[in-house]
Amino acid sequence: MTEAEVGELLTPADALEAVEGCFRRLAEGAVDNTPRTRARLEGGAFAVMSAVDRELGLAGLKSYAWLENGTPFVVVLFDTEKAELAAVIEADKLGQLRTGAASGVAAKHLAREGAASLGVIGCGWQARSQVACIREALPGIERVVAYCRSEDRLEEFCHEVGAEPGESHRDAAGQDIVVTATTSRDPVLRGEWLRAGALVCAIGANDPRHRELDNVVLERAALVCCDSLQQARLESGDLIEPVEAGVLDWLEVHELQEVVAGELPGRQADDDIVLFKSNGIAAWDVAIGAVALERAREHGVGKSV
Repeated sequence: MTEAEVGELLTPADALEAVEGCFRRLAEGAVDNTPRTRARLEGGAFAVMSAVDRELGLAGLKSYAWLENGTPFVVVLFDTEKAELAAVIEADKLGQLRTGAASGVAAKHLAREGAASLGVIGCGWQARSQVACIREALPGIERVVAYCRSEDRLEEFCHEVGAEPGESHRDAAGQDIVVTATTSRDPVLRGEWLRAGALVCAIGANDPRHRELDNVVLERAALVCCDSLQQARLESGDLIEPVEAGVLDWLEVHELQEVVAGELPGRQADDDIVLFKSNGIAAWDVAIGAVALERAREHGVGKSV
């Protein structure tokens, strides 16, 4: 399947259902997820991540090459019951959708009741699906405020997603739900900017040397969740550095699957600040890839080999 075909087949609602189901299967122990590994390339990196979903009967991997001229992505699915290759899917759009869906799931389970505004710091490719999927998860979102440093990109983003431009990071940070979707090496969100009851979905930095959040965000957070503790310990600078500084303890970091499955209470009070740190895991790629495969078979889309 090509990028264009994936875009035609899948909606934010499809992605939300797939990723929420994945979290439930992770909690049940039906999924084994292997964290991302990276090998150095000239001017970039080559990444591989994999998962086995026994309930879906699929094993799969996502791989991509991060290069100066672009970043090609692919998801490969194997049918574990038939012992055959099931699909090869161009996966940039797939990855955008599943990352947005994970924040949508977090918003559904962790946002305060009545949350009506969304702030987005960063106006790139990933930020677009964040808005679409959070809106899908919480139809009560009435206002979206966005900010990025490029005025042209900010104007284009706001026009495309129906957001209003903020004058600074602080404007986006002052909403009920706050998404950071940047490539910044240094914090773009300060904890002092957050209103009581905010949910933060930090999806950008997945490098131990990069931060989107300052330590005050962690100090104010009543609950800290991630997608995979194993992966967060390897690549989440937003958690690794606060742990090293004594601001946070890994014992205080939970996995979102625990909340989705009802094993762990989520938000305890309307005024609690809650953090979901998203690095992106292969289990989501397998789950949404399975939906793309099903849709392709239904509609006769894609090329059979």
